[in-house]
Formats: sequence, C-alpha cells, structure tokens
Amino acid sequence: MDILPKTVPFNVLLLCFLASVSIASAEYAFNKPQIRVTTTFADFDARVMDQWGKGGGKFVKISNDSQHPFQERTFGGAKRQEIRGSTVFGSGYPYGANDLTTVARRPFPFGTWPLWWDRDFMGSSEYGPHLDAIRPGGLLVSVPLRTTTKHFNVTEGEVYYAIGDRESLLPLMISYVTWCHIVPAWPSKFDPALSTSAIKLENVIQYFRASSFALATPAYNNTFARQTTTAPSSDEPSTPLPESIQCSPFRLCIDNVTFNALAIMNQPPVMTPLQTFLYVLRRVWFFMFFGLFYLFALTLLVLIELRLYVWELVYPARMARARAVREREFAYENYP
Repeated sequence: MDILPKTVPFNVLLLCFLASVSIASAEYAFNKPQIRVTTTFADFDARVMDQWGKGGGKFVKISNDSQHPFQERTFGGAKRQEIRGSTVFGSGYPYGANDLTTVARRPFPFGTWPLWWDRDFMGSSEYGPHLDAIRPGGLLVSVPLRTTTKHFNVTEGEVYYAIGDRESLLPLMISYVTWCHIVPAWPSKFDPALSTSAIKLENVIQYFRASSFALATPAYNNTFARQTTTAPSSDEPSTPLPESIQCSPFRLCIDNVTFNALAIMNQPPVMTPLQTFLYVLRRVWFFMFFGLFYLFALTLLVLIELRLYVWELVYPARMARARAVREREFAYENYP
C-alpha cells in the first residue's frame, strides 16, 4: 500500500523554491566582502567598508575614549563617484585637503588612511608601518596585474601593480580576475622604503580613495611626483602617460573595476519600519522567554523549599508514630 503521494503538491514545490532562493540570498549577503572599521573600545559599534558600495551618509568623529592615534578626526561620508584622484599623491579627497603640501592631520573620507612613502613624503610617515596593526583593512600590500594576449592586445611586458590595504585588495583581485582576466597572483607586503621595491612613488599612474589605493607601472616615470605645490592636484604638473598606457584596454579595464569595486565606507544602516518592527519583536520575545524561564526557575525553587519545610514539620511526627507502633509490637511479642 502506497502511503506517499505519487506527485508533489504545487505549494510544496513553491515553498522549497522560495526556501532555496532565501538560502542563496543569505549566502551571498554573508559572503559579500566587507571591512569593519573599529575606532573605539567603549562599545561594539563599527562602520563597515563595502566592496561595490555606494558610500555617502554623514561623517563621524573618532571618539577620544580609547586613546586612538587619530582621535577627533572625521571619517566617512564620501561617495563612490568621488573615489578617483589623479597621478598626484594627496589627491582624491572630497573634503579635508586644506593643506595641499601634506597629508598629515587630514580626515579619512572613505574610512581608510592614505598610503605612506619613503622619506616622510608629504608627512605620510604619520600613517607608516608602526600603525599597521590598526590600519583599516590591514597592512599595505601590492600585487602584480598581468594578463595574456588571449583577452587583450597587451604590449610585451605590460604589467601594472595595485597597492592598498590587504582586506581591500584580496576581494578586489576576484573582480580583476573575473572582469579583466588577470593572471591570479597573491599580494606581498609593500614597503616603499626598500631599495628593492618594484614600485616607487614616480611609477603611480592613478590614486584612488583619498590616496589610500594606487595603480602603478614601472613603465611610467613621473618626474614631477616629488614636487609639492599649493595648486590643486588637477593643476599640478605631471609627466604625461605614454600612449601605450593611456590607450591600453587592459589598463582601462583595471581602472574601471577599481573605480566601481574598491571597498569604501558605507553610510550607517537605516532600519525600515518592517526591520524596526522585527527588531522590537525579537527584543520582546527575548525578554519574555527569559522572564518565563526565570519565573519557572523561581517557582521550582519555591516548591523545593516548601517541600523541605513541610518535610521538616511532618517527619518528626511520623517518626514518633512509627516508634510507638514498634514499641507496641515489641511489647506484644514479649507478652508471657
């Protein structure tokens, strides 16, 4: 006798489909690359840097309750369309670049700190390796970006380097590989003070995200890179990019992916009415559950104490009656 239906009801199939979609969506949400930026130990609040995020929102100040090295500086608030700088170090700031000769004491519009260069160029040693342990996104790394002629008409030896914090660059490599067919490579620690470094300040062709991320190539040498002026970065002189770099489809692909996918700080989350209702409902359920549990435990303890109290009252009388019965039985057995 068959006890299972030979066909599955449509509503069951629909429920299974919706469940699979929900699980897939949840997995995507949980796997989306994000960087938490913690600036205080007074609470668990932290802003989030999100790959492909739009940014925006109000900027906030780093509080002075946890001895942060950059306390009272503002961070966040910048938007995705403001991410691009120029070939000039210190470019790409949507706000806070009041002194164009230094990057010291500047805010962090996208949530990250600027790169640092050797010889304390433009005061950048303020963000040097001595603070790698707390740099948003981790220590600075670089990775070579190469492709093959199968996908792009690249010139011989055409290679670019991406420079930035580790947690921004690792997920960005996935986008590079997906969209620009980059030959996969793992990043290595970036130290511009080393004489053996493959990339120098003069090799940078584009800064992004308030000079916290850069694209560079050894094929470019900007002889004006170490000149600092008070002119806006767009007006500062720089060596023009060679035509082979300027018109390279491979470089343009890397540039566009960086512009659109590089992680930036999002605005603080704003809960919708439904999310607010569910949040309150969870809180109410939480307190009701533990309230009922506490009431049950308290009632159980009271009952145990009451039982012990009653036992203490009844036990002596029961023992006395049992003793009297035994004495009568003993007297009957000893009767002549």
